[in-house]
Amino acid sequence: MSAGLIPVPAGHVATVVTSLEMLAPPPVAGPSKSALRLERWPAPVDRERYRALFRQIGQEWLWRGRLVMDDAELGRVLDADTTEVHVVTRRDGVAVGLLELDFAVPDEFEIAYFGLVPGITGNGHGAWLMAHALQLGWTGGAARRAITRGWVHTCDLDHPSALGFYQREGFRPFARAVEIYEDPRAAGLYPPDTAPRVPLL
Repeated sequence: MSAGLIPVPAGHVATVVTSLEMLAPPPVAGPSKSALRLERWPAPVDRERYRALFRQIGQEWLWRGRLVMDDAELGRVLDADTTEVHVVTRRDGVAVGLLELDFAVPDEFEIAYFGLVPGITGNGHGAWLMAHALQLGWTGGAARRAITRGWVHTCDLDHPSALGFYQREGFRPFARAVEIYEDPRAAGLYPPDTAPRVPLL
């Protein structure tokens, strides 16, 4: 193996994670009108409904973070006073998107999860959801906390437009790291033929 390369164990994936931050609210008027709605899922959040939506949105991008948690651990995260789970729904009530905000660090908000189901992206709905995310984040969420910084992270397994999208919305990259973890397909979280662009070794 060439010098400088780090071997990735079989059954694992490696990804470059980019963290981005925003140090002041963007000069925007707020969310535009949309046929979609945003509703908050209050605690206790239904674990199975959450996991089903998480899978539907994240399968193509190999999301795993919430799927490796048992009910107790997932509950501690989702039902915490500093977590807000907001869900995008169609007019018929079907959930088609997820916005999870984390206010655990004083004076900050993190967009922990942000995504739409396949078929919804590319129609301006992402910008609409981000406008809600920034409005909710910078106003401190339901508790109206004082906020001085917002941040989000993405990786090269996410949608190829994700990094550029976050930068267009006003976030600026500040850190980069390599993460190696068990491939969720090898762990049985997704079918082996998921995300064929990423070889399962």
